[in-house]
Amino acid sequence: MMNKVMLIGRLAKDSELRYVGVENKPVLNLTLAVQRPYLNSNGEKDVDFIPVSYWRRAAEALNPYLKKGKLISIMGRVNIRVLEREDGTKRYITQITSEEIQFLDYGKKKEETNEKDNVKIS
Repeated sequence: MMNKVMLIGRLAKDSELRYVGVENKPVLNLTLAVQRPYLNSNGEKDVDFIPVSYWRRAAEALNPYLKKGKLISIMGRVNIRVLEREDGTKRYITQITSEEIQFLDYGKKKEETNEKDNVKIS
């Protein structure tokens, strides 16, 4: 069996670095805007906003560079968490756990890359 995901998109907002657990492990939370390859009924391309987490020591080093609009690729896996509410109902949270992050727009200005891709990130 295989659980492998590759996504290319732009950061919808700046990354968020947190420290969790007793061991105070660093985790980066990202929202990746990924444009669909086809047009919708209005003749526009829809965008999916996908939650991504990155749990490696490099999270602290990467955080300053993961800013809104940055074009990146991620390799990882789908992770589904189940939260049980007080009333007994369950809530399922789907996100991507990234194992690798690559920068794809070295040296380009934000204005140039956003105009080229026409991805609206507000």
